Amino acid sequence: MKTIRRATLSDLRTICRLRIQRTAWLSARGSDQWTVAGRGLPIEIFAQAVGEALDAGETWIAEVTGEPAGTITVNDRSDPGLWSPWELADAVVIHYMIVDVRFAGQRIGHRLLAHAASLARQRQRHWVRLDAWTTNTDLHDYYRGEGFHLARIAGPATSGPSRALFQRRSDSWTFEPMTQVLTQVQQQPAPEAHSGGR
Repeated sequence: MKTIRRATLSDLRTICRLRIQRTAWLSARGSDQWTVAGRGLPIEIFAQAVGEALDAGETWIAEVTGEPAGTITVNDRSDPGLWSPWELADAVVIHYMIVDVRFAGQRIGHRLLAHAASLARQRQRHWVRLDAWTTNTDLHDYYRGEGFHLARIAGPATSGPSRALFQRRSDSWTFEPMTQVLTQVQQQPAPEAHSGGR
């Protein structure tokens, strides 16, 4: 059974593990995504950023038979200079989408992206937007395969190595039966407590 639930602070270790696992997987395939050499965030700073998103109730965990299989953070912010204020005002923005390599091929990423679209529609936002690692063309192809199109490559003056800007209209998804489960989960109160991003 595949479900998506809101993440809590207790999931931080799992999310960091997924980041380390996927960074090693990318590196073995010649990508510098998320590596310090490629100007990715050191794991300590990544953990701090995810911790803040967890506190804000912005992070979600996909599970397969109760085991964490992937994560996504969805909010309305981006690094400076990527999306304009008017683009952010009509969108949700995806960060830190990571799928456990053990669950590759099970459409976990597809379901996480559909969840982001569901959140966008609830918030009456017309777009789902994200920034992808500029040099990771395999990742670009993945997002194109998921129905996103490249809006632009942000200018070189923009800080950070993740400047390929992709977007898809939130009303373009055909939601699968799992959406019923997501709706029940996402209405829970916020906890107390490879997309883009560095």
